[in-house]
Amino acid sequence: MASAARKLQLNPVDPENLLEPVPFYKELRENEPVHWSDAVHAWLLTRHDDVMNGLRDPRLSADRVQVMEHQFRFMGLSPESVSALLDTLRREMAVKDGGAHLRLRRQVGPGFTPHLMDTWKPAIRRSFVSLLEEVRAQGSTDLAAGAFYLMPPRVIMELLGIPPEDRERFMTWAEPCAQLVSPGPAMNFVDLARRANEGQREITRYLTAIVEERRREPGQDILSLMLSVPPEKGGMSTEEVVANASLILSAGYLTTTDQLGNGLYELLTRRDQLELLRKYPELLPSAVEEMIRYCPAVPFTSRIATETFELRGRTLRKGDVVFLGLAAANHDPAAYPDPDSFDITRDPHQQKHMSFGFGPHHCMGAGLARRELEIAFEELLQRLPALRLDETRMPRIKCNGMLFRGFESLPVRW
Repeated sequence: MASAARKLQLNPVDPENLLEPVPFYKELRENEPVHWSDAVHAWLLTRHDDVMNGLRDPRLSADRVQVMEHQFRFMGLSPESVSALLDTLRREMAVKDGGAHLRLRRQVGPGFTPHLMDTWKPAIRRSFVSLLEEVRAQGSTDLAAGAFYLMPPRVIMELLGIPPEDRERFMTWAEPCAQLVSPGPAMNFVDLARRANEGQREITRYLTAIVEERRREPGQDILSLMLSVPPEKGGMSTEEVVANASLILSAGYLTTTDQLGNGLYELLTRRDQLELLRKYPELLPSAVEEMIRYCPAVPFTSRIATETFELRGRTLRKGDVVFLGLAAANHDPAAYPDPDSFDITRDPHQQKHMSFGFGPHHCMGAGLARRELEIAFEELLQRLPALRLDETRMPRIKCNGMLFRGFESLPVRW
């Protein structure tokens, strides 16, 4: 009976572990840092060094397309019924390794330099302020369903150069694609996947026309920068540009939405930290970095073993799925003093958190996400000085799987 209880305790998708994951992370880190889970039929790595090394280990591949195909089949979806999604996924740099990954990353990278991201800060601020001003007079709102949900895709559409008159319908196509990455508990996955596939089909059709237009007349947007090297000189094909523009949209949509909600919740439930930030607004960059470390929107990322090898006395076999515990690594006392405390005074230059990954696949949009978070919290604190959680409506957390964590609802008052 004791062993059965322990096995239940170590189930990564057990509702209690999903709701309160930090004790689960600690148990694995201390007693079984390389853990095989029958519940998800995969390995879990939870120590900071193992996660960091795993993210740059060439024996762990980012090519997870077959895993996605298996998941779709398990849900009763044929590959044909989600062909637009799979065709796009196969061309994304996020599932490429080695030279194939580097080639695509080098051509997307110029659109995400620190200098260029700084030039987009006015657009980020303008987008968030407009959303905040729409509800400011009401005295209350659900930020998870409102400003936090709407701001990231609006910013990305502007960065991609989507004309303002097309953004509403583009958002309609993009929404089910983003939700498929992190579906809510009440969503019908099969129906969502079909709607996402149709949305992706429309996005591909639309972006293909935009890309061809940018080839003829380049602008200052990220799409134009991605086209700076022509295909005949090793540049991306139109299909690759479209797929990686779709990746930029999906990777930066609900992840940023969830990180905004996670960070605000931690801040509003710790009045000492909130008041400290109000008193010393120069702490904002370190506060944002602590939010990203303490409660990342993406707790785990996955890889596929390309060969059999040993790790801490366990045998990982070729073809095994390996989940790298980004959040667990962020709470490793070997990497952070007092890691389970939320402390906005931590030196951001000393942060070694894994929330944006590490190595070849380090999140290219990390700089954009940081700027969105800093601007959003700066505006919230300045414009809503009495901001607090709504005492009459409980927040609803969205933690129905290992890969994504955020709030389905985050009601606030001021």
